[in-house]
Amino acid sequence: MTYEFLQQYWWFLVSLLGALLVFMMFVQGANSVMFSLSTNENERRMIINSTGRKWELTFTTLVTFGGAFFASFPLFYSTSFGGAYWVWMIILFTFVVQAVSYEFQNKLGNLLGTKTFQWFLVINGIVGPLLLGVAVSTFFNGANFIIDKGNIFDGANPIISSWANASHGLDALLNGWNLIFGLAVFFLARILGILYVMNNVDNENIRSRASVRLVGNLVPFLVFFIVSIIHIMIQDGYAVDPLSAEIYFEPYKYFYNYIEMWPLAVMLVAGVALFLYGSVKTIFTNYYNKGIWPAGIGTVLVVLSLLLCVGWHYTAYYPSNADLQSSLTIANSCSSEFTLGVMSVVSLIIPFVLAYIIYVWRIMDKRKITKDDLKGEAY
Repeated sequence: MTYEFLQQYWWFLVSLLGALLVFMMFVQGANSVMFSLSTNENERRMIINSTGRKWELTFTTLVTFGGAFFASFPLFYSTSFGGAYWVWMIILFTFVVQAVSYEFQNKLGNLLGTKTFQWFLVINGIVGPLLLGVAVSTFFNGANFIIDKGNIFDGANPIISSWANASHGLDALLNGWNLIFGLAVFFLARILGILYVMNNVDNENIRSRASVRLVGNLVPFLVFFIVSIIHIMIQDGYAVDPLSAEIYFEPYKYFYNYIEMWPLAVMLVAGVALFLYGSVKTIFTNYYNKGIWPAGIGTVLVVLSLLLCVGWHYTAYYPSNADLQSSLTIANSCSSEFTLGVMSVVSLIIPFVLAYIIYVWRIMDKRKITKDDLKGEAY
């Protein structure tokens, strides 16, 4: 295996984890609509019991995603997680609040009240997907950082990467295209959450309301998603000269990436088709409640396609708006060949881990959530 192959391989693995994380955000999406899907406390607790089975998988995927980025592309980790720390800290804080809310909302001695913790879950369901979408959008629209590897020899201040302003990542929220992409991810999470609840909760009242809410979230999602995709295809991209490693603007870079890496274009179209199939069939078919699976698989394919497009084919996956040549590529930000090689051997256990997760998922979802579960309620 060559060094270049290892770089491409690990970008694929990180992208796959990112795609799985976006899919797993259905937990946040379902929590964000819990009050609109329910009319009483029992129905609300059924939804929380349903998402409570899966929230640890979402949190674990987030941590694994960050860990994989740290191990394989440490310069990105130190630049984004260390420079744009306000965005990541807010995301992590809302996830911690989510964990606390699941654990303590129905404990004896709860001074804040059950509904307070339920609203914490709603906040996590709104803020988490929105900010994660904004963070991913900076892969296409850039961020304000500066890289100077010469600083490693500065004994007084050996910091390679630094943020170009005092906002430390919050400036990404001032970019309209980032917000549009973030809103697309936000509504996507809500759609997946609704589909999951329809599949996992055995309650006709919740399902009937969910069908209406599904339409109300699908329409704005399609608007924000289509606008984002069109913008990505027609915008100037950040290309890398394979010989000099110079980074420069290239018109329609991401569009040409899809043309030259046509399997990614097929993956994108197939993902969109699967997502629409799962969503639309659920809306127009009363008995159908398995839309989460085609829609979820479609989500993974679309996000994986986008992340591979932004990293492969001599493209800067984390552009710098402050200094173009500081932009990060998979070649200038990755770990050593030895480190990537050793980790590649370890990565061979991933299929077994995924098989275990699928097995546990099937066991947990073997029986739908009903009112009877509230008697021995877990959350």
